Amino acid sequence: MKKRLFLVIACLLMLGGCNQGDASKETTNNDAQLIQFEDAQSGDVIATMTTSMGVIKLHLFPKEAPKAVENFVTHAKEGYYNHLTFHRVISDFMIQGGDPKGNGTGGESIWHEPFEDEFSDRLYHFNGALSMANSGKDTNGSQFFIIQNSDGSAYNEDYFENVYAQAQKRGWANAGYVHPDNVKEKYREVGGIPYLDHQHTVFGYVIEGMDVVEQIASVQTGVEDRPVVDILIENITIEVVK
Repeated sequence: MKKRLFLVIACLLMLGGCNQGDASKETTNNDAQLIQFEDAQSGDVIATMTTSMGVIKLHLFPKEAPKAVENFVTHAKEGYYNHLTFHRVISDFMIQGGDPKGNGTGGESIWHEPFEDEFSDRLYHFNGALSMANSGKDTNGSQFFIIQNSDGSAYNEDYFENVYAQAQKRGWANAGYVHPDNVKEKYREVGGIPYLDHQHTVFGYVIEGMDVVEQIASVQTGVEDRPVVDILIENITIEVVK
């Protein structure tokens, strides 16, 4: 049976109740360049995703995640995503799509094999981030998700220390990673899901239509977080900013 592509939820959804521990962390307090909040420039890539609930416009970052962007753009241009569903929706977390099977077990990359993770210290899982779903290290295919969580009020220093301790304890891909101070502050300001950083590849960001993402995230769901009424990706068009 194929593995269902997932996002790490586990203990971290209840971080306040998890035990802290000593994590062997990289030490860095240098501010990161938060390019997700910069205006698109000439030559940048924009994806317009038309869904059955409205339009979502995304700024893509090929310099930071070249394979993830090439994969997404090529699939979009070839119509691979047309009429697929958002098969997994969790309010205040994310909306996930890009699986031709519609159950989280399908889809492949344009290279017909999984491709490697691309982690950048300039891209984070802030509210509105577009990221690759996976089933472990370097298992990227066609599935993606958009973060939907605007409440960063819980992201104090204790929260981040718990994140680092749990990553170290469980041997996650981001064990040893520490967020720059301005990234922590931005999470408190705009929300997002910090513990996904350096576990999933961020390759884009919502610049228009976040209200549509929120509407999708609020629909009624059933088994395995699947919307009761299908929400479709009608098509995705790509343009380069002039």
